[in-house]
Amino acid sequence: MNPHFQALILKTTDATSLFKIESIQSLWSGYGEIVRYGLKGSPFKSVVIKHVRLPDQSHHPRGWNTDLSHQRKVKSYHVEMAWYQQWSSICSANCRVPLCLAVESQQDEMFMLLEDLDDSGFPVRKSQVSMIEIKACLSWLANFHATFMGKQPDKLWEVGTYWHLETRPDELQALQDMPLKKHAQEIDQKLRLSPFQTFVHGDAKLENFCFSKDGKQVAAVDFQYVGGGCGMKDVAYFIGSCLNEDQCQQQETKLLDYYFQQLRVALQKREPNFPVVALELDWRELYPVAWTDFHRFIKGWSPGHWKINSYSERLAREVIAQLDNKQ
Repeated sequence: MNPHFQALILKTTDATSLFKIESIQSLWSGYGEIVRYGLKGSPFKSVVIKHVRLPDQSHHPRGWNTDLSHQRKVKSYHVEMAWYQQWSSICSANCRVPLCLAVESQQDEMFMLLEDLDDSGFPVRKSQVSMIEIKACLSWLANFHATFMGKQPDKLWEVGTYWHLETRPDELQALQDMPLKKHAQEIDQKLRLSPFQTFVHGDAKLENFCFSKDGKQVAAVDFQYVGGGCGMKDVAYFIGSCLNEDQCQQQETKLLDYYFQQLRVALQKREPNFPVVALELDWRELYPVAWTDFHRFIKGWSPGHWKINSYSERLAREVIAQLDNKQ
């Protein structure tokens, strides 16, 4: 590790020494790694470091190795640093995120020193989830969206999510679904023109949630694509990350009902007179639009992806038919 960053860890945590426990994961396309370090002589037993090292040449696993792709990734790490510096402390226990201990950048390196959520009661990662765990994540999203309702995403993405249309022209160009391609801009505009804008996590997949042992509490990580937007983008993306097409069809109403119940409670605690009925009417109509927005990206990015299924195709056809009828 860069000696400067090593000294920063020791100073920030009051540790006498540190030792590497494990590499948690490499960052996408070889842009660094996330590492867990143990500490001696510190109030913290361990910390997690997100260490970004910009490569000379990226090696994208699906071939999107362009300057635009590189610039998007670089911006995403600057956004994440700004998130931890400026915004993360606003999150309550109901939308738990890691405590940020230090953030620093040097030339082509960026460094985020974070609380180890494993050591703070969130040691479990899930590839399959029960309804209890799905509801815990939906509650997290509802509280997150309530917390940032109406706020301006200063130093974050103006429009959050990693698949946002303006940041994905290559994937749009590659898209072979002509009706979806034709209406891509309108779909994006419908989401952007909702009168109820909040912050979206931007990559709220199951893998980015850390669970308590009983599965009833969660914390979220990976804020590279946090920014402004309609909360349905997170909800649709999350549900699609952990349920198959039949489950999505069967559970859609129940899951949305639960999310909006949690959102109403969270909003009314913050602002008793908030127009929660109007928000729910607006966002429920935008759920299939948000789903179709991601579907547009995935069909251009990876046409054989498992998420391209009959449920997604049906929602997209319905959204496109509605847009055609308004013309």
